Amino acid sequence: MTLGCEKNLVDSEVMMGIAQGEAYTIVENPEDADVVVVNTCGFIDTAKAESVETILTMAQLKETANVKSVLVAGCMAQRYKDELMDEIPEIDGIVGTQDFIRITDLVEESLTGSRPRYFSADNPVYLYDEATPRVHTSGNISAYIKIAEGCNHACTFCIIPTMRGKLRSRSIESIVTEAQGLVDQGVKELILIAQDTTDYGIDIYKERRLADLLRALNEVEGQFWIRLHYAYPGFFTDEVITAIAECDKVAKYIDMPLQHSEDKILKSMQRPGHQAGVRKLVKKIRERVPNVALRTSIIVGFPGETDEDFENLCNFVRDLEFDHIGVFTYSPEEGTPSAEFGEQVPEAVKERRHNILMEVAREVASARQARHVGEVLDVLIEKFDEEDEKIRVGRTQFDARDIDGLVFVANSDANVGDMIKVRVTHAYDFDLSGEAV
Repeated sequence: MTLGCEKNLVDSEVMMGIAQGEAYTIVENPEDADVVVVNTCGFIDTAKAESVETILTMAQLKETANVKSVLVAGCMAQRYKDELMDEIPEIDGIVGTQDFIRITDLVEESLTGSRPRYFSADNPVYLYDEATPRVHTSGNISAYIKIAEGCNHACTFCIIPTMRGKLRSRSIESIVTEAQGLVDQGVKELILIAQDTTDYGIDIYKERRLADLLRALNEVEGQFWIRLHYAYPGFFTDEVITAIAECDKVAKYIDMPLQHSEDKILKSMQRPGHQAGVRKLVKKIRERVPNVALRTSIIVGFPGETDEDFENLCNFVRDLEFDHIGVFTYSPEEGTPSAEFGEQVPEAVKERRHNILMEVAREVASARQARHVGEVLDVLIEKFDEEDEKIRVGRTQFDARDIDGLVFVANSDANVGDMIKVRVTHAYDFDLSGEAV
């Protein structure tokens, strides 16, 4: 069971690959398993609550199914190893973000009833590479490639460096080798992830090398997209913009988490950059990468955020016309500086601001979607429509998997995994529909 972000999903796939290599059988249904591993998220309160609930639900299978051992991994395990083992006796073993590659040892030891704990370091340093066994759970459509692990930033609201350690980048050669292997298997979309992809390479090359990585991946043979996630604005260089513009396999899509618009809030968050710089950057990107889709994430209700700050934030979102926006309410996380700040915003105010900004985001996204009507776009087919198997469902390069919009395609006999041309006939708030050409 994998909870949380795509980076956690990659770790789960590595654990499955290691287990499968040791002759364990991976089953889809927890009720059919002898051992269940819950790969937890510990980023915000709701994620932690979901993790605990999932652990307890899996533990019930010891009574109702064949499960003999419930193991816990991931960020919450790294952060709360002692508390989890002390307060949830149903847990049979626990492993941190440094040691999950020892998953089969943990399984064997847990079945003896000893409740093992595998934590060899408080500051994780492990990073998988192209030779690491991995079971890809996304079929032949998309695959995540973790180009780096950890983070060197000190955002006041974030606990990730504590749970994941400092930035560790993989080499360009390692990433390209993994990418070629995935494309050879039929994968049509490579999604580059890290805590901050624009910081890629600063540790091992002593300079940021994201632009070089994009160009190297663009040379991999095959028909596929390269999609960029989590590109911080503070280190988004001209070289990266040029690489996105010039590399034909790089999707014209940028996920750039801004978190807020107001300089005083950004300073309090300890985020790199400021509003004027972001506006200049977005303008430059749109000028040099025509028709680019921009996704961002915003936190509302950060300590000290006033009604005026929030109104300015809404206007900022309208002005910059983001194609996709994720809106989150601020969660004061134990162990982070901002949890101790004064001027904490009441929960009711946070929720109200969340709902208002979501409506602003919907209006902006709807207007952006309308520009595609009449265009012929490449669409990657991912499935058949559940209500009408004659309708294919896919995505354009302007929409990321699981979080953005879909395209519903008529008049097509395409198979899942095909990349086809579609003329867009209708635009909705987040989705498109059209006909194969």
